[in-house]
Amino acid sequence: MKTKSSALLILVLFTQAAMAQFDVGIKGGVNITKVDGKAFRDEFRYGYHLGGFAELGLGGKLSIQPEVLWNQYQTRVDSSFKNIYNVSTTFSNYKDVKLNYLSIPILLDYKVGSLLSLQAGPQFGILVDQSKGWVASGKEAFKKGDFSLLGGAEIHISKLRLQGRYVVGLNDIGDIGNENKWRNQGFQLSLGIAL
Repeated sequence: MKTKSSALLILVLFTQAAMAQFDVGIKGGVNITKVDGKAFRDEFRYGYHLGGFAELGLGGKLSIQPEVLWNQYQTRVDSSFKNIYNVSTTFSNYKDVKLNYLSIPILLDYKVGSLLSLQAGPQFGILVDQSKGWVASGKEAFKKGDFSLLGGAEIHISKLRLQGRYVVGLNDIGDIGNENKWRNQGFQLSLGIAL
């Protein structure tokens, strides 16, 4: 009987400690991104992100921060695009590109002090929508998935969260040829609030 009572007491204490280190919240902000590749202009363009986050304390200075975000990335095609990919006017509007992803970052959070945390981790993205006109011979120009790494910092002011991150894509998101690899790259600036 003592063993069961001790196990139950440990479980209750562990659950309370875990709940004390658990927060959820909402966030939004700006994406400053580009697609790296010969066919795209070497310039950053503005998009946005909206979503939610959770903070799961691991004890001490470490926590895990999973998020679910709607991410919009924008880029602009270079004038050399038609020559590199030998396309005619199949792409009806090939200058400006908007890519909308459902992104799931999973970040390891290390608290440097009471206000500042450093964050790093992977981000998995599912392409939900892309600019109209980006289809060649019935095939979409962009792959349906993106895998990226994120690194940055977060400032905690009471329930407010201010974040700055760098995002670098690791896989080729292009799906119309092997002439050149396309990768997402950019910065995210966010404002969030824990509920």
